[in-house]
Amino acid sequence: MSHADEPTPRDGRRDNRLAAESSPYLQLHRHNPVDWYPWGEEALARAREEDKPIFLSVGYSTCYWCHVMERESFSDPAIAEAMNRDFVNVKVDREERPDLDEIYMTATQILTGHGGWPNSVFLTPRLEPFYAGTYFPPEDRYGRPGFPSLLAGLSEAWRERRGEVVQQAGELAGAMRRYVEERAQPGTEPPPATVFTAALDGLARRFDPEWAGFGGAPKFPTPSNLWLLAEAAEGGAEGAGEGDGSAARAADLLHATLDQMARGGICDQLGGGFHRYATDRAWRVPHFEKMLYDNALLLELYAREHRRSRDPEMERVARDTAGFLEREMTLPGGGLASAIDAETDGHEGAYYVWTRDELEQVLGSEDFEYLAPLFGFAGVPFFEDRFFVLHLPERLDVQAERRRTNRDELLAHMAPLRERLLAARGERKRPLTDDKVLADWNGMAIRGLAVAGHLLGDAELVARAARAAGFVLAELRPNGRLHHAWRATGGDEGEAGKATGKEAGKAKVPAMLADYVWLVRGLLALHEATGEPRWLATAVELAEEQGRHLADERGGFFVAEARPDLLLRSKEIFDGAVPAANAVAALNALDLAAATGDARWRDVARRTLAAAAPLVEQFPDGGRTMAVAAARWHAAATAPTDEDAARRASVRERSAAGVAAAGSIANLTAEAVNAVDCALELEAADGDGWHPFRLTLRFAGDWHANAHGVDDEALAPTTLAAGGAELRAVTYPPGEPWAAEAVPVYRGRVEITGELRPTGAAGPTLRVTYQVCDDARCLPPVTRRLPAAP
Repeated sequence: MSHADEPTPRDGRRDNRLAAESSPYLQLHRHNPVDWYPWGEEALARAREEDKPIFLSVGYSTCYWCHVMERESFSDPAIAEAMNRDFVNVKVDREERPDLDEIYMTATQILTGHGGWPNSVFLTPRLEPFYAGTYFPPEDRYGRPGFPSLLAGLSEAWRERRGEVVQQAGELAGAMRRYVEERAQPGTEPPPATVFTAALDGLARRFDPEWAGFGGAPKFPTPSNLWLLAEAAEGGAEGAGEGDGSAARAADLLHATLDQMARGGICDQLGGGFHRYATDRAWRVPHFEKMLYDNALLLELYAREHRRSRDPEMERVARDTAGFLEREMTLPGGGLASAIDAETDGHEGAYYVWTRDELEQVLGSEDFEYLAPLFGFAGVPFFEDRFFVLHLPERLDVQAERRRTNRDELLAHMAPLRERLLAARGERKRPLTDDKVLADWNGMAIRGLAVAGHLLGDAELVARAARAAGFVLAELRPNGRLHHAWRATGGDEGEAGKATGKEAGKAKVPAMLADYVWLVRGLLALHEATGEPRWLATAVELAEEQGRHLADERGGFFVAEARPDLLLRSKEIFDGAVPAANAVAALNALDLAAATGDARWRDVARRTLAAAAPLVEQFPDGGRTMAVAAARWHAAATAPTDEDAARRASVRERSAAGVAAAGSIANLTAEAVNAVDCALELEAADGDGWHPFRLTLRFAGDWHANAHGVDDEALAPTTLAAGGAELRAVTYPPGEPWAAEAVPVYRGRVEITGELRPTGAAGPTLRVTYQVCDDARCLPPVTRRLPAAP
């Protein structure tokens, strides 16, 4: 059931302006007597023209207290009357406008010391906040003002003490700008590799030795924590596990946490997938909403942990999570929905929890007794004193040993009982599904499916990733520009579309940084899994588009484009519910450099990491994904990783004639880049602006490159070109004969000299193209771009 299936208006109320919006969250408020506006020029212009303050309410469709405030206050005609009289009322879906959500959540946190949703913020017509809070009850309670009292007080202040209110708003806006600017001060170099160890140590200190995870209740999956541990456990970071036990320690923390989560009530033991978080230390009782981003990121992590540990439970959970995404969140055409509500008809978890009587009715007494200790309903109900949340109190292999069987036989016995429970649950009224498609969260799902399919040897999962990527690129990239959100138009068009596997819809909101980086990350995983060049080519296009619209000249990227309706622009450095977008941008740039051989991506990674360095060095616990990116930067700068070596060994087994068919161009390109060290020295300019330069090429091992001037259709010569600059007086050394063919080649150490003069404002580059060969084969030509700024 989607939000489009909401019931008819209460008490015959008419639709308000939100009826024309596509966001399911805004649609939930379409029948309110409040004169709601969506965020936009119409609302902002009215506030300026009528000199009224703006009441901004920010929430999302699976937010429990957002629903409560909608029922208690926004549906009350008397409260709506006061809102309509004294304020311009604006509703925002935080998932549709994360840029606005970040700005005004910062205001709430500064004013109150905490945040949450719904976020209730009062703004001047200049969009500067002067009062903020979260949920407000419909009447005064427990010493807190009710919403009507708050409205009356703020309205009176606006009328009678306008100067004071405006001054306070200006001071708060100034504090917000200073806060953002201080966080944006860049460093000169990437953070040292030691930030990775510091972040790992900080995480280890917070580990719960009894129930795993980090901290006390509530407990969140926090994929950035698990990503850091996975990187250390797999030995993918510089300095991790080199004799100090870091890798083993990280592996223990990671496996224990993933195991406890998989066995807890936070994991849907019947339908697969994960709820948002656990309300207790033992992971038993979740907050029941299901988010696409959690499940997409955890899918990748469980697949990676299965590859590392070979624990069959990790594979089972990964496959169950992928099955949940297919069954409950994949839309016609292949895109994935955003979230599933926690409540049904106002009752938290009603779809998922069980009474003893319900379980006995479905299972019968004998099967009830068999399954009760396995699924944790043998004792006293522990949710709201009436209900059980299904979980696995012990690992399945332990349970199997106790029953004198093995894990596979135990699972086979459990399967039909689990199916009966799942079928009975399916007869219940489903919680609402937020069926909008978001580019960033779909990028995470594309990556999760592609990585899981690749590591588990499941071509169907990879095909699903490709289908989702095709949907996002077709529907959320109108006129060649990526957008953030899409939703089917519904009605007859939606029903007709279901028959053809496609629905009519419209993309909205220009893409933000998270959209670019996660979609690029998903496409890179698809390219790795399939070898298809189109995914790498599109990833490059999107990364370049990201740079044009969001790059900061000081390094790194802004959350969103500059717009007149944004009070300020910020950068996302620290991790939240998902890894920080700038950290993912740095990881993408490193991967693009390896996949394409284009050195400009390494420079993007360097500048992005350097921009974050002061904050990450000071607060490594907040920037764990940045720490991962910094570690990868240093690892790539010193020596190939084990994964790189394995990749090279794999491609060496293939003949040059089979490269295209094997889909290994990206791997061979990375090998060609690593075969040659390129160093450019630029001297001071003469009176006409010409800089003498020396390009030194150092060839590793038995590698050599075809010399300049080689005239053979099957071989590419070494050549120089420039971007944003002119070249002259380029002198190539003569090559030395190679083998019986006497082809002139460069090997060992060679120098190419010449002069270069910048021609434009953009940073000039020197491009060197070469093709390396050894005794057995020749790799595809690569072009390296070297910064040539004076």
